[in-house]
Amino acid sequence: MNENVDDLLKVIKNQFNQEKGDIETVQRDFDEFYLSFSSKGPLKITGEPDAPVPSYWIVTPQSSYKKVILFFHGGGINLGSTHGHQDLCQRLSRYTGFSVFSVDYSLAPEHPFPAAVEDCILSYLWLRDEGFQASELVVAGISVGGNLALSTLLALKKMGETLPLGGVCMSPVVDFKFPVVYNHLKDVNDWITYKRLEKVRKLYLQEKPPSNPLISPIYGDLEGLPPLLIQAGSRELLLCDINRFRDLAVKKDVKVSLEVWQDMFHSWQLFYSHLPEGEGSMRSVGEFVNELKK
Repeated sequence: MNENVDDLLKVIKNQFNQEKGDIETVQRDFDEFYLSFSSKGPLKITGEPDAPVPSYWIVTPQSSYKKVILFFHGGGINLGSTHGHQDLCQRLSRYTGFSVFSVDYSLAPEHPFPAAVEDCILSYLWLRDEGFQASELVVAGISVGGNLALSTLLALKKMGETLPLGGVCMSPVVDFKFPVVYNHLKDVNDWITYKRLEKVRKLYLQEKPPSNPLISPIYGDLEGLPPLLIQAGSRELLLCDINRFRDLAVKKDVKVSLEVWQDMFHSWQLFYSHLPEGEGSMRSVGEFVNELKK
């Protein structure tokens, strides 16, 4: 076992056991906790006033303005924002050479399913209307944002839209039934718990069936999806479900690269100032994205 990882897990678990107060305070604390593990280096972040959903551009000096990563943040569907993920977005931009367009989609419980998915679809269609080519777009997300990336791809396919170049999913939620999670709870050491996942499910679904493919992409028609990079940690509570998704996608001839990072936990990419694997995972994303058009 990695003692540094164990110590970090304790800090993260303690943070999320203290979620108290009004939603604005909890949201602010959540964002600032994530940012406390960032580089806090030079950052250019610009709001997009014309977008249909509150959204932001994050670029680095090497970013292409023609190539875009459409990014969906994490946060358990009731928390999270571009603000808390801005440093992750900056590193995505730096390692891929793409500009990042990060969407602050509608949050539950005020806006349950399908509000967040609809916001993500609208954002993709807006980028296309603005002249960005599908072949120059990549959809990406972390945690619930990874779920939204896959749901957006499935929805766009059903709508007959041209799909983006590829997808990047970091620690994605792929099955809101959580069948394997429930049976293997004792086999992992993660900071998220089944109790937390059940809370997310209740807030987001509000009695809607979890078998809906736009809620749980694992039940969707995966055939024809673009190449996917999926990253998960070996301690990931969701790893078994992610493996199931990978196997089903491969059977449908989807090119899936699944990276299981040893000793890592859910969304470790956000904690890269304490974990060299965080930087390594971004380097891997950059390699994947830049191989897509070769």
